[in-house]
Amino acid sequence: MSDYELLDSGSGRKLERFGAFTIERPAAQAAWRPRLSAEVWARAHASFDRAEGNRWRNRSALPEEWVVAIEGIQFLLSPTGFGHLGVFPEQSDLWPWVRAAAAKHAARRGMISSVLNLFAYSGGSTLAAAQAGAEVCHLDASRGMVERARANAARNGLGEAPIRWIVEDAAKFLAREVRRGRRYDAVILDPPSFGRGRRGEVFKIHDHLRALLDPCRALLSEDPAFLLLTSHTPEFSPHVLRNLLEDLAGERGGSVDSGEMLLRGGPRALPLPSGAFARWTPRETD
Repeated sequence: MSDYELLDSGSGRKLERFGAFTIERPAAQAAWRPRLSAEVWARAHASFDRAEGNRWRNRSALPEEWVVAIEGIQFLLSPTGFGHLGVFPEQSDLWPWVRAAAAKHAARRGMISSVLNLFAYSGGSTLAAAQAGAEVCHLDASRGMVERARANAARNGLGEAPIRWIVEDAAKFLAREVRRGRRYDAVILDPPSFGRGRRGEVFKIHDHLRALLDPCRALLSEDPAFLLLTSHTPEFSPHVLRNLLEDLAGERGGSVDSGEMLLRGGPRALPLPSGAFARWTPRETD
């Protein structure tokens, strides 16, 4: 049973449950009317908005930290000044797929698979891959988020798992790995719309994503497992991500599927689109 639930959405907002706490936050995609009453929304423990700058209301009603379990992974949560909590639950549908793909690849080859997770945040995909026995390289430009991901690993019994924790700018790291001749069986990317590297490097998805994909192709092993690309940037639709991965795969062939990442809840909660994904798997050989 998940500690996360989308309770309702509408009028540009979403009402979510994270464990024992309900929180109201912005959701630009929620163009419809809410289904629950205003009284239900008013009972939220806290809310966040950006109407007059980033601002929490009743943040004191939330603990400094608490733990939730989503799709078999425990996360330490805490409210930030940007309205984030430490997990993107819309990605949770992808974690069982990561587990299964990594495990299938390892079983077919009879050896451990290696996974590179870029812009890895608090570690959802990293821990899903590690749960399948993979070796993982977890990279994020934020030292604080890498420390949070390490704490999540320990909380999930993966403190001694073969995970490399890297605080670095993604482009610089990829260039070094290519020069070293490193290879990975799978690559996961969740690039932000805009971000800054450890030394102030600027990343803009419209300008820099394509340049990241070429070294990712160079780093793929001869017998790869998958590529997974996700985005919260509205212009990067499922078909845009599909086209990028098909271009990246090139002569390797294989197949790509894509879709929307959705926040989900009970039968009364409309699924809320919250980004897009595309995933490539190679052509299976006998």
